[in-house]
Amino acid sequence: MDDLIIIGAGPAGLTAAIYAARFKLKVRIFEKFSWGGQILLSPSIENYPGFPEGISTAELMDRFKKQVDSLGLPIENRNVINIEANSQGYGVKAESELFNTKTVIIASGAASKRLGVEGEEKFIGRGVSYCGTCDGPLFKGKDIAVIGGGDRAIEDAIFLSSYAKTLYLIHRRSEFRASGILVEKARRIKNIQFVLDSVAEEVCGSNRVESVSVRNLKNQTVSQILCQGVFIFVGITPNTEFVKGLLDRDESGFIITNQQMGTSKEGVFACGDCVKKSLYQVISACGEGAVAADSAHKYILNQ
Repeated sequence: MDDLIIIGAGPAGLTAAIYAARFKLKVRIFEKFSWGGQILLSPSIENYPGFPEGISTAELMDRFKKQVDSLGLPIENRNVINIEANSQGYGVKAESELFNTKTVIIASGAASKRLGVEGEEKFIGRGVSYCGTCDGPLFKGKDIAVIGGGDRAIEDAIFLSSYAKTLYLIHRRSEFRASGILVEKARRIKNIQFVLDSVAEEVCGSNRVESVSVRNLKNQTVSQILCQGVFIFVGITPNTEFVKGLLDRDESGFIITNQQMGTSKEGVFACGDCVKKSLYQVISACGEGAVAADSAHKYILNQ
């Protein structure tokens, strides 16, 4: 029987694993896809302490992984289907196997949210993308539209501008949610055109993306922006369906926790992008992972 099962191997889950190992807990780490989390979809991180010049997200997460490896903690490629309370603590069903554990830390992260407009689903993989670093090189010398106004949208717009002939940054407001330093950086790039107070209403084309239909919210005029790529960054959806009915979540599916990262079930903790909070950053995910591991350790001691 395990002391702790960690579900997810992004920044929060890997940090929880590092702390749990130092507490000498018997730990398993399950990851549905690949270690690193959705932060790997961003090209770099410029606000992580200790790296004043910034660092590529791939390099940062590789350092996380090496530290986990040095502690002898293997990451198992397993998809967790559900979690149920039992006499020993909790049973975690990962595909066809059941694993018993005293505590659980959920660090399952989140996925890019769909915009929900006509043509979006049709052209996924044919011009519609949610990852600049993944697909940016495919659009070298072409016109690109980026939709969104947060840090992720601006970061990827800056990255994609190095490939694009012209990049159209579409945002529903005149001001951005992104940090001011990122916005200033984007405004200095000559091939980025800002399309503000506007929303995308349809992704258009025949076999591939050819344009995006945009409505100006101030005068209600509709125009077509000719482009071959549409990159969408309008938020995240938590990967928490497997705890539906077990844990309290908000209306969007984010897990509700207390200051100790405890959930509505004793012995189950959560951290990272799957949690309801005000700031979704690598640094906050790491802090939450450390707190969750500490809370799991204390819970076991009290039992």
